[in-house]
Amino acid sequence: MSYLVLARKWRPQLFDDLIGQEHVSQTLKNAITADRVHHARLFTGARGVGKTSAARIFAKALNCQEGPTTEPCGVCPSCVEITASQGIDVFEIDGASNTGVDDIRELRENVRYLPANSRYKIFIIDEVHMLSINAFNALLKTLEEPPEHVKFIFATTEPHKIPATILSRCQRFDFRKIALGQLEDRLKFIVDQEGVQISAVGLSMIARSGGGSMRDALSTLDQVIAFCGEQVADEDLQSLLGLVSRRILLDSIEAILERDARQALALVQKVDEHGHSFRQFCRQLVELVRALVVLKVADQPGELLDYSENELRDLRTLAAPANLEDLQRLLSTLIRTEADLAVSSYPRLTLEMVLVKLASLPPGTDVASLVKKLEALERRLATGGLPGPPGAAPAASSRPPVADEPPPPSEAEGKKSEAPPVAAGDKSWAGLVDFVKERRRPRIASLLEQSSLLLLELPRLRIGMPARYFSLTDSEMRHSIEELAAEYYSAAVRVEVEKVKDEAKAPPSLHQTKAQEETDRQKKLKQNAEEHPMVRSALEIFGGKIEEIRPIDKGFV
Repeated sequence: MSYLVLARKWRPQLFDDLIGQEHVSQTLKNAITADRVHHARLFTGARGVGKTSAARIFAKALNCQEGPTTEPCGVCPSCVEITASQGIDVFEIDGASNTGVDDIRELRENVRYLPANSRYKIFIIDEVHMLSINAFNALLKTLEEPPEHVKFIFATTEPHKIPATILSRCQRFDFRKIALGQLEDRLKFIVDQEGVQISAVGLSMIARSGGGSMRDALSTLDQVIAFCGEQVADEDLQSLLGLVSRRILLDSIEAILERDARQALALVQKVDEHGHSFRQFCRQLVELVRALVVLKVADQPGELLDYSENELRDLRTLAAPANLEDLQRLLSTLIRTEADLAVSSYPRLTLEMVLVKLASLPPGTDVASLVKKLEALERRLATGGLPGPPGAAPAASSRPPVADEPPPPSEAEGKKSEAPPVAAGDKSWAGLVDFVKERRRPRIASLLEQSSLLLLELPRLRIGMPARYFSLTDSEMRHSIEELAAEYYSAAVRVEVEKVKDEAKAPPSLHQTKAQEETDRQKKLKQNAEEHPMVRSALEIFGGKIEEIRPIDKGFV
């Protein structure tokens, strides 16, 4: 007799056997009891959680000779045929293999005929989302007004790919991933029946490898039994599954949190010596740190964590002294590292450097502590308690952050030539530049702004042009400047352009003047900010320093 894999041998045969799907089982049983069986149902959920098994159980419940019943007998011809996937009136169709419109047309022809031996004709379409749009359209009319003797059960892992017109005509049942504890209990029952010896820790590892899927967990159990026989050691199980010892994982996190980079490197070496995948090791670290974060924010994690009581006790001990900010920073770094390891040519080196970096980072600052310090600062400001830096004498009086007095002249200004003579009434050189901008001559305005005024005694206007721009002032450019200046000064103007070789000796240009004013303003703002008692108190409390001054009063000069 051929070997029957555990996933098929222990497939659920009754509603009560559907582990972790009690909400679905109860609803289906209530519908049968109340004789309110809808003609189309959609079972959705991850792989291996019981969708197809539930469809078969529901088909047996409807067609059982003792029914319709919530507990099919399992021995009548209809139940036996459905269990063996040989039911004459129960059709199991693979949506991935029968995607075309012709397949659905054949189904529609079949729908018209009465069942041969059973109460209902039942069509179970697995992976229904794989049907083509034309196939869905062909199915739509039949699904909307099916004969009374027909029931449809659709199963899919991707309900979002099913057209809304189909979804609206089905009762939807969402199957959940199976909790770790329920998987462990079911695996324990199965290994006891199979006569296999596996420890509770081993069962936990197998259950966790299933990722919430009973079928995946049973497939892993099949592989374990084939490898280890009837006596399964935890070490053999870890080697087979490629898992890192839980002790190494806990020690690694502890080494990082205690800033012990040397111990972290030693543990990476152990992982390498045992032949484990560094990426798998990083994944397990991510899962472990995520559990620590959950324990820090939720005293009763409930269904948030799939760990046994012994494992939770170890995790609580590790999480107790840890800072939440440190754990969040650690988690985000490890997630990025896991992705980097997939493409790294030096996976061990990559992981080692990340762990050394994490073990060398200073502790994160608790946000709650910062808030308390801010509240303390507010109270001290409200009561007038504004101490200066340690060792400094108290300030005699508070000064506003923005001064009214003009800044002193800069050194650079002292080295410049004296201002040139000007004889143009109330109209200035700066006014001429603004006038050129208003006339939308940006190229000329930019040249004038970069140039120095050497003489303004109408009709003469002598301009000092920097050497780098002098080549731009051809006869056409000078003529344009003369026309604009004549219009501005309401008088004839003769423009003379002189090349300036040493800009330090020429009068400052408008551009230089504005830049110097802004520099002096920034210096004054910084000085006023450093002297302000509120700023001094904040720097003292938080141990900070001023990095940047951003003015909020653009009118200040």
